[in-house]
Amino acid sequence: MTGQKVKLTAREKSELIIEGIVTVMIMILLNFAVLVLFTQMVGRSQQVQDGIWLLKIGLNQNNNLQLWSWQWVFVVFMAIFDAIIVWWRLIRRYHQIQMRHVIVELHYIAEGHLGHRIPFVVKTDLQKVIDSINALVDFTVQSMEEERQIEKSKDELISNVSHDIRTPLTSIIGYLGLIEDKQYRSEDELLKYSHTAYVKSKQMKVLVDDLFEYTKVRQTGTHLNTSEFSLTNLLEQLAASFELEAEKKNVEITVTTKPDPLIMTADPEKLVRVFNNLLVNGLKYGKGATHIWLTAEALGQEIIIKVANDGQEIPNDSLSHLFDRFYRVEESRSQETGGSGLGLAIAQSIVALHGGYIYATSDAKMTSFVMYLPMAPGKKVEKPAVIAQQEEQHKENRKGSTHVSA
Repeated sequence: MTGQKVKLTAREKSELIIEGIVTVMIMILLNFAVLVLFTQMVGRSQQVQDGIWLLKIGLNQNNNLQLWSWQWVFVVFMAIFDAIIVWWRLIRRYHQIQMRHVIVELHYIAEGHLGHRIPFVVKTDLQKVIDSINALVDFTVQSMEEERQIEKSKDELISNVSHDIRTPLTSIIGYLGLIEDKQYRSEDELLKYSHTAYVKSKQMKVLVDDLFEYTKVRQTGTHLNTSEFSLTNLLEQLAASFELEAEKKNVEITVTTKPDPLIMTADPEKLVRVFNNLLVNGLKYGKGATHIWLTAEALGQEIIIKVANDGQEIPNDSLSHLFDRFYRVEESRSQETGGSGLGLAIAQSIVALHGGYIYATSDAKMTSFVMYLPMAPGKKVEKPAVIAQQEEQHKENRKGSTHVSA
């Protein structure tokens, strides 16, 4: 906002003029009274008269000055003094008027016009007050916006959870109702109904577990149980645990770390959850993939970890949404193919807890999830400006879409 000077109204200008006139009149009366008193004092004291005469003689001899009377010296001195007093009172009154304008602006903001800011630029300490008020309003607006986003996030969470729980729950109730009413023709059909209800129950459990994990890692007071461990061994153990499932899909999992072994300090239990989510994601949605690479490399005080596969490319429109809660690349929201939609959001939150960041890239040859983590806890990896800008743009887009839909 461009600053502007305080514009005085006609009434305020008249107020300043009256202030000046009244001050001049008071000073004239004061000067007259002082002059009378000083004249009487000089007239009654011969010593004062002699002193003034000697002073005049000395000044005339040394500086060629002509002082006709001591009254003129007094008049000049009082004129300068009066001018200073008049100027001081006018400036003081002007500052009071500025303060009134600031108070009016403040009341206008307090009435709910939080988009307004005090535009004045002054040359006194009042400017610090104006700047502080504007900064306070900015902070208040930002806090209110963050609070609205939190409330909106809670509402979205409840809505999405309700939707995803209702679908399998409806199926469970339907199939159990058929069993309860004995609407099955054979034992095989009974087993089919009970098996379907069991599968749907497991889907609900996965969703509830993921939801619990997500809310837990998103809490501000979440602590990490850090310890020193070999990231190389951890990745190899994970690859071995997924070996059977990978063989069923003709996928080979390869682990590479530099150095070998790669030692770091972090919360291994939470990082296992991250890698689990990424591996499950690669095996389930990396259509046509034949290879999954788990690579980690120490670079200074950072560790770069990449989980990549050579499966189907993820559309560009979906890349920026991958870490949103309940987002699925498939158009269908079927949990049979789409999971809970919380896995990548959980992974992002855990990585952020460690002071790192994660992002995804995808092209026709490879889809990669790249993580940057600090070597030791207590440090934070700075995001590149490009990634930070993309995340901010994504947040703005989400806000914009929310406002449009509202």
